[in-house]
Amino acid sequence: MNIIRKLYCRTYQACFRLVLPVLPYRKPTLISGVAKLPKILLQHQCQNVLIITDPSIARLGLTKPLENALARCNISFTIYDRTVANPTAANVEEARKLYQKAHCRAIIGFGGGSCMDCAKAVGARIARPDKPLERMEGILTIRRKLPLLIAIPTTAGTGSETTLAAVITDSCTHHKFAISDFPLIPLYAVMEPDITLSLPPSLTATTGLDALTHAVEAYIGQSTTRDTRRAALKAVRLIFSNLEIAYEDGRNRQARRQMLIASYYAGWAFSKSYVGYVHAVAHSLGGEYGVPHGLANSILLPSVLEASRPVIDKKLYQLAIAARIANRHTPRKAAAQAFITAIKQMKKRMGIEDVLPQLQPTDIPKLARYADREANPLYPVPILMDAEELQQFYYPLLSTKKLQSTANP
Repeated sequence: MNIIRKLYCRTYQACFRLVLPVLPYRKPTLISGVAKLPKILLQHQCQNVLIITDPSIARLGLTKPLENALARCNISFTIYDRTVANPTAANVEEARKLYQKAHCRAIIGFGGGSCMDCAKAVGARIARPDKPLERMEGILTIRRKLPLLIAIPTTAGTGSETTLAAVITDSCTHHKFAISDFPLIPLYAVMEPDITLSLPPSLTATTGLDALTHAVEAYIGQSTTRDTRRAALKAVRLIFSNLEIAYEDGRNRQARRQMLIASYYAGWAFSKSYVGYVHAVAHSLGGEYGVPHGLANSILLPSVLEASRPVIDKKLYQLAIAARIANRHTPRKAAAQAFITAIKQMKKRMGIEDVLPQLQPTDIPKLARYADREANPLYPVPILMDAEELQQFYYPLLSTKKLQSTANP
């Protein structure tokens, strides 16, 4: 990246960091179990709600306990269950029309990050009916109160139940863009480990590593606070202690609960301190090919950390101590490398491959431009990179055959 653009990015980030203490961040109120939701809805005078979920959750009947709890209290509900893995603007518009048709007063995002992001974007469109979704890309673009927004995560990883961001894919161009504003933070987050017990091992692994990515990128960035650093370290400790237990034994309620808590803290940390190039590159892959966000983050995290090592060894050392794979007496460089190696080994044990068969070499420059546009100047990354430099994270994801064809056209 040229020096003038670097100066612009760092100045932008410094200004944002200066106002960070006075920005209206909030932590969602934690609710233990869906049975407590009807009382909260009635307190807010909401007797008709829209539940936004996805086809697999609907097929598994995971929303039934919530539906029964609402029905017992005579609270009407409408279900939108067509959210895709990377929610599209079309999903948002379909759900918005349902909300209006049913005269709903509250929105419940029930599922993984995709469902919660869709719910947030629906809320944004309800709050700003005059503003198309694509014009909400960026930060502080809503600036109006949303309908009552409640998040019920069914995966322990996205942290979307705590964040001010929603990531949406343009239905026509496949460009994946982020909307970030304080009204998007849900007012309540429901911790219900029972609905995560049926999560398959592969999804347990990738969503857990998604939470780890949130915590790590929030920690190594340049806009941290004492509170976000503490939250990130706590999340890292919980993930290293519980993720593989949940992966091996999906019915372990304690491990599932601890992973939900880890996701909450990681989400809160990155909501305030932001993420980095892992997310920017992952979003480009998700938008173009529909690669699940957690999987993309899982694959990319070690390589981005290795590229940033010249300036983050001290922070990686601290993360290694939190993960209990090093101690205070471990040499800093050794602990930093041990942390990256531990992530690689954990990925391998959980069967996560480092290749994306759908990635096309000819798409890489375009994808890198998408990542550059998303990340710079907003993300307070340790080392600034432009689109050309970001291409280094895509080529290792190519299959051997495609990589050979790239090297020998």
